[in-house]
Amino acid sequence: MLNKIVLASNNKKKMKEMNELLAPLGIEVVSQGSLNIPSAEEPFFTFIENSLTKSRHASKKSGLPAIADDSGICVDALQGAPGVFSARFAGEDADDEKNNQKLLELMKTQNNKRAHYVCVLTAVRSADDPEPLIAVGRWEGEVSQERKGAGGFGYDPYFLIPALGKHAAELSAEEKNAVSHRGKAMQQMKELIINNWK
Repeated sequence: MLNKIVLASNNKKKMKEMNELLAPLGIEVVSQGSLNIPSAEEPFFTFIENSLTKSRHASKKSGLPAIADDSGICVDALQGAPGVFSARFAGEDADDEKNNQKLLELMKTQNNKRAHYVCVLTAVRSADDPEPLIAVGRWEGEVSQERKGAGGFGYDPYFLIPALGKHAAELSAEEKNAVSHRGKAMQQMKELIINNWK
């Protein structure tokens, strides 16, 4: 019976989201930082490989089941970039503002504005679990040159959702969780845990 899982992240927002999702199942989520587990390397070019590396690392170091997420934005006109490099698109020490400015500069001359956010969640019972649970969420939209909204983070102020006529940063947390890549992946993961581990 699963009652504790390590989140391979020290991001407080992700911790809160994961706890809200899994608490109803009687699962306590603990951060890897609270167990003095260092962050894993993310050497791969795909979300799934990086996510799995992080969950296996946290499980190996803690001896507990672990869950990890790897996410980012993929832009059609840029052949999927920034992709797994979304958080460091403008360099290792780049912040959201620098990453956004680099993206907008590259998109100025592009006619195809289509983009999508991706979130891959992986969960393992042990470091060498041969059957990891894998959930993938996608959120379709477009890159806009116009900044709108004060919520969210990352590329949200420039991510337009045509179906809603709003930018991601204009949505409330509740609205975003209902339609976002992470929200979709987390609901999938909840079902996978219920059907496979509980």
